[in-house]
Amino acid sequence: MAEVTIKQFAEALGVNVDRLLSQLGEAGLGDIADPGATIDDDQKMQLLTHLRQSHGARPEAADKENGSSPRKITLKRRSVSELKLSGAQGRAKTVSVEVRKKRTYVKRSAMLEDEAQRKAAEAEERAREVAEREEAEAAARAKVEAEERARQEAETRKREEDERAQREREEAEAREREAQAREQREAEAERARAEAEAKREAEKDERVQKRSSGTPLSENAARAARATKYGRKELHVSQDKSGRRKKKPKRRTAGAVSVESKHGFEKPVAPQVREVAIPETITVGDLAQRMAVKATEVIKVMMGMGAMATINQVIDQDTATLVVEEMGHKAKPLKENALEDELMQAGEAEGDAQARPPVVTVMGHVDHGKTSLLDYIRRTKVASGEAGGITQHIGAYHVETDKGIVTFLDTPGHAAFTAMRARGAESTDIVVLVVAADDGVMPQTVEAVQHARAAGVPLVVAVNKMDREDADADRIKTELSKHEVIPEDWGGENIFVPVSAKTGQGIDDLLDSILLQAEVLELTAVAEGPAAGVVIESSLEKGRGSVATVLVQRGTLKAGDILLAGREYGRVRAMFDENGDAIEAAGPSMPAVVLGLSGTPSAGDDVLVVADERKAREVALYRQGKFRDVKLARQQSAKLEDMFSQMEAGDVQTLNVLVKADVQGSVEALNDSLTGLSTDEVKVNVVSSGVGGITESDANLAVASNAVVIGFNVRADASARKLIADNGVDLRYYSVIYNVIDDVKQALSGMLSPELREQIVGLAEVRDVFRSPKLGAIAGCLVTEGVVKRSNPIRVLRDNVVIYEGELESLRRFKDDVNEVRSGTECGIGVKDYNDVKVGDQIEVYERV
Repeated sequence: MAEVTIKQFAEALGVNVDRLLSQLGEAGLGDIADPGATIDDDQKMQLLTHLRQSHGARPEAADKENGSSPRKITLKRRSVSELKLSGAQGRAKTVSVEVRKKRTYVKRSAMLEDEAQRKAAEAEERAREVAEREEAEAAARAKVEAEERARQEAETRKREEDERAQREREEAEAREREAQAREQREAEAERARAEAEAKREAEKDERVQKRSSGTPLSENAARAARATKYGRKELHVSQDKSGRRKKKPKRRTAGAVSVESKHGFEKPVAPQVREVAIPETITVGDLAQRMAVKATEVIKVMMGMGAMATINQVIDQDTATLVVEEMGHKAKPLKENALEDELMQAGEAEGDAQARPPVVTVMGHVDHGKTSLLDYIRRTKVASGEAGGITQHIGAYHVETDKGIVTFLDTPGHAAFTAMRARGAESTDIVVLVVAADDGVMPQTVEAVQHARAAGVPLVVAVNKMDREDADADRIKTELSKHEVIPEDWGGENIFVPVSAKTGQGIDDLLDSILLQAEVLELTAVAEGPAAGVVIESSLEKGRGSVATVLVQRGTLKAGDILLAGREYGRVRAMFDENGDAIEAAGPSMPAVVLGLSGTPSAGDDVLVVADERKAREVALYRQGKFRDVKLARQQSAKLEDMFSQMEAGDVQTLNVLVKADVQGSVEALNDSLTGLSTDEVKVNVVSSGVGGITESDANLAVASNAVVIGFNVRADASARKLIADNGVDLRYYSVIYNVIDDVKQALSGMLSPELREQIVGLAEVRDVFRSPKLGAIAGCLVTEGVVKRSNPIRVLRDNVVIYEGELESLRRFKDDVNEVRSGTECGIGVKDYNDVKVGDQIEVYERV
């Protein structure tokens, strides 16, 4: 064995002597600690084995045992060389350059093994993908098979329905053929009887000729000689007076008897009295035809009675009756609502009457706290979304309290809504009169008392705002006692309850008083059978169609029922409660929002569930025709009356107005309020009114009639705005009704200048809605018109109808807050205290000038 010193071995390996000594110590050769000590081959092999193990390689002995060699070998080489560089002033500089090289050699078998593993992994991945694809294809095939089965079932059902319809048609045709055969048999029998009668007459003629003197008579002479059934001679026209008819050759018979030339017709000596059937409306021409006289004679009679009429004018039943009696005939008024009576009798529910919740109407003056009082009971907010905190139409809500279920009708308190409050009082069991303790009895408070007294319902007085310092309940009692509303503690019959909608004081006492009155009234209704009720409110919504709020009074209203509501009908497609949740049925005293009617019924119309849709359609169409005829008759008579009054009193100034509002009740209230402003010198004429946004047809009508367009919580669409701007039509938007009345009143009195008007400065369309944890719903908008300014008030429009009025929370361009955004630019808008913005809504920015 060759032995070398540690120092020589270190120089051969090119490592530091100290490092070599430390590695020898780690390999278990700690006894070698001197650089001058020697090391043999076995110790070198021990050191090599240690170094291999410490670097992750298997020892050579293990490789030999397993019959394998290392998977890869890494070789490192280092070489040092010197470079001489010439420096400044001819001096040379020596630089040492060290080059290190590292190479790794991988065993071929290891490479093949890695490649095999990679291919196996790829094969496994492909197999998994194939399995997933086959599974997806199987699911798709199953879905297609299910759809095919559904389609086949639908085709089978349709084929069965078609076969059933075909059978019904065949049965109807068979019945029709049988009826025709029966009529033919009856006609043949009648013809046979006539032939037998003719035969008997001929035999009689022969007997007459045999009894004569032997001279044969002609056929005409024999017929003339016979006595008729009534004991007189038969009448015949002379043969020599044939007029313009073609002359027939005369037959000469032996012994012919001449027929007298004078005919037997004579003018009636007495006038004929006819029984004239008169419907509820009839034109002058039809009435003349039924009396068998000329229309000019009827017009003369009407002029003599003081009524101007034309041949096509529609008159009512009473006027037609007077005309018929004046002309000497007998009038027979027709009862054309027999079909309605039949439906009403068929729709009466039969069964045991059960106790029902009371229907309570809340009445009172403006801003006395009616809706706020309901809010406290319902634990919701309604007044916050209304313009100026004023209720503009009737709202129906049912409240489940600890004392029981109570249905509330919240009616407007403004004087313009007198008709709506009257309908509310007629539909109710108990009236809650809300009076502010710090304000006292006001004009609308007195009107509410009158409505309740006219309807004959008990009155419960809620003295509200008792939390204020200047509240005085005794003052309210004193003022109401002047209108015959006497408190119980004064010996009267009316319950007075001091309450506060802000603190909740007296709410439980108010509910106890309401339920106590309900127990006294013993309210009952039949819960089974078809439903009947009344329309509380109706509106027209895009995407939903006609929406009507119905208060069920008896029976049960269910989804799918056929509904007849005034002049409209339809099948109930969906039902919702006052919170917008879908319901399947609504019992007595329960309100429900109904979809599916053919149009918007008027508030206060009767609602009835019928079994036959065809009869419902017939009654609805009859009511529409009757309403149209009566309206036409009123318009024509009004025009004539206006004409004569203008001839007598001179020209009358007329202000034409076109009214569009969000709900039917607001339309009626505006019409009544505006027409009530007319005087002897100035007249307000509502040329048209309706529910929904202002359309192009409305603008055309305003242009043609030179009318002022009033939009109450609605807006004009783009085409209508362009037409209005081109023709200079006066378009005004309002959200509070007394502003409308004040402006029209000032216009009539010539005091409209100076004026305060709202001017729209910008319009943005919502393209998308984003949710922010800090700001809530953020509307991604595109400014389509004008400028959107952060400081101006805004309105949110949906289908050109105002659904919210408030102000902006934020206005941003990308991540920057801005003060204004101009047309054609995108921006983000946050509406303050409102998170129900939807795609397609419009945000209107306006200013008051």
